[in-house]
Amino acid sequence: MSKMDAVRAMREARYAEAQARSSKPAAGAARNAPTPKAAAAPKKATKPVATPDAAGEDAATEELCGHRNMSGRTCTRERGHSAKSHRYS
Repeated sequence: MSKMDAVRAMREARYAEAQARSSKPAAGAARNAPTPKAAAAPKKATKPVATPDAAGEDAATEELCGHRNMSGRTCTRERGHSAKSHRYS
C-alpha cells in the first residue's frame, strides 16, 4: 500500500465516522429539550427597557460609517466621510 493509498483510507474512515456521528442526535440535546409542560406555559409579554447606556451606544453607532472589512472590523470614521480610505478598529 502506498502512502497516498494510506492517506485516502484514513480520509475515508474519518468521513464515515463523521457521517455516523452526525446522523445520531447528540446526548446533550435530549437532556436540554424543553418538557411539553414548560413549552405550553404562556409567556409574559414585556416591553424592553432602554437604559441610558444603550441609548448612548445607539447614537454612537449611528454616527459611524459602519463599513466592514474582510476580517469583520468596522470603520470608525463618521458616516458619509469624504476620505477614500476607511479606519478600522
